Amino acid sequence: MSEITPGQLSQAALDALLAEPLDWRFKGLPDAVHGLSIRDVQERGLTLFGDGFLPPLTVLDDVALTHNLTTMADFCATHGFAHAPHGKTTMAPQLYARQFAHGAWGQTAANASQLRIYRAFGVNRVILANELVDATALRWLAGELDRDPGFTFSCWVDSVRGVELMTEALPSGGASRPVDVLLELGVHGGRTGVRDRPTALKVAEAVAASPALRLTGVASFEGAVPVDTSAEGLATVHAHLSELRALALDLAGRGHFDGLDQVIVTAGGSEFFDQVVDVLGGEWPLPVLPVLRSGAYLTHDEGLYERTSPIGAHARLDGPRLRPAVRAWAQVMSRPEPRLAFVTAGKRDLPYDIDLPVPVLRRRGGTVTALTGCVLTKLNDQHGFIELDADDALEIGDWVALGLSHPCTTFDKVPIVPVVGADGETVVDLIRTFF
Repeated sequence: MSEITPGQLSQAALDALLAEPLDWRFKGLPDAVHGLSIRDVQERGLTLFGDGFLPPLTVLDDVALTHNLTTMADFCATHGFAHAPHGKTTMAPQLYARQFAHGAWGQTAANASQLRIYRAFGVNRVILANELVDATALRWLAGELDRDPGFTFSCWVDSVRGVELMTEALPSGGASRPVDVLLELGVHGGRTGVRDRPTALKVAEAVAASPALRLTGVASFEGAVPVDTSAEGLATVHAHLSELRALALDLAGRGHFDGLDQVIVTAGGSEFFDQVVDVLGGEWPLPVLPVLRSGAYLTHDEGLYERTSPIGAHARLDGPRLRPAVRAWAQVMSRPEPRLAFVTAGKRDLPYDIDLPVPVLRRRGGTVTALTGCVLTKLNDQHGFIELDADDALEIGDWVALGLSHPCTTFDKVPIVPVVGADGETVVDLIRTFF
C-alpha cells in the first residue's frame, strides 16, 4: 500500500482570507464588525445574541467539528485509507485546512469552477469526481499542471468519446505531464460511469492510446446505487463495490497499470463508507491507494446522515459517533393563529431538498430549553411555518434553533458562517464560503 501523507494548501492565501475586511456583503454579521477582519473577530469574544448578529444565522459548533474531524481521521487511519473529503460540501478553505491538519490526503471537487477555487488556495491534491470534457477547463488544467509540479490531479472517464474530447483539447505534446484519469464504474439508472465491463475495457484502451491521458485507477460513487440501509440494501452496495474491485484487478491483469507507483481505487460518500472499507480495504496484489471521499461527516446533520451514516444515530460500526455540528437560528416574528408561528428563515436560508429543518431549541430571555412537539411544516422564500403543540410554545421574539438535513445544500446559502464555542453562543471564528 502506498504511503499516505496529508495534503496541503497555501498558508499565504489563507492568511490573506483571514485579513479580508468584513462589511455589509456578509449577511447576518453585526455592524460592529464592519471594517474588521476574520482574524480580528476570532479574538473579540462576540456573542450571537448579545452583539447584534442578525437572524437567520447558520452556525457551526466548534466542539462537534473537532470531534468529527478526529473521528473520521481515526477511522481512515485504522482502515488504511487515504481521505479526500468532498470539499463541495462547504467550499470553505478554512475547513480544508482543518481537514489537512487532521490528516486528509487531498480534497474532492465536482466541477472546474470548484477546482479553480481550490487552486486559488493552493490545494495540492485534487480528485475531480466527475468527467471533465470542457476544452477551456482542460486547457486551464494543463497550464496548472505545468506551472506547479507539486499539484496532483485526477478526474473520471466513462466513454470513448469523452477520452477523444479530452485528447483533442489538451496540448499535443506541449504539456509537461499527462492528465491522470480514473475509470468510473456506474450503475443502471444511476449517475455517470460505465455500466458494464466490456465498455470499461474499451474506455481503458482509448485512454492507453491517448498521448494526453494516463489511466491511474478506478472510481465509483456507491451512493448512486438506489438502496437504503437495510440488510438487502447494504448487500447491493457490497456487490457494486465488489465489481469495482474486480474491475481494478482486471485492468491490472491487462497491463493498464504497469509502471505506476500507486493505483487509486476510490469510493465512499457519507452513507456507506463502512461497506467501502470492507470491500476495498485489506490486501491487494498491486500498489493500491484506497481513497474515501466522504465529505458530509465534517458537520454531519440532524436528518439524512444522522439516519444513514454508519457512525450516526443508527450506527453499524462500533466506536465514536459523529455529532451534528451545523444548525440555524431564526427568530419568531409572527403568531397570526393560535397554533402557528412564523420564523425569519426560508428556502433562501435553509436546506430543504431532502428533509425540512427540525425545531430543536428555544431561546427566550437568555434561557435555552429543548423544544419538543413543534414541527416546521413548510418553507416559503423567507418564511418558515412552525406548527405548535401548545399555544405558549413560542412567543414573538423567541429564537428557535433548527436542526438541518443535508449539509451539501446548506453552505451555499451562507457566505460566512459563525463558529461558536462550547457555550453555544460565543463566536470563536468566522468561516468564509465560496459558491
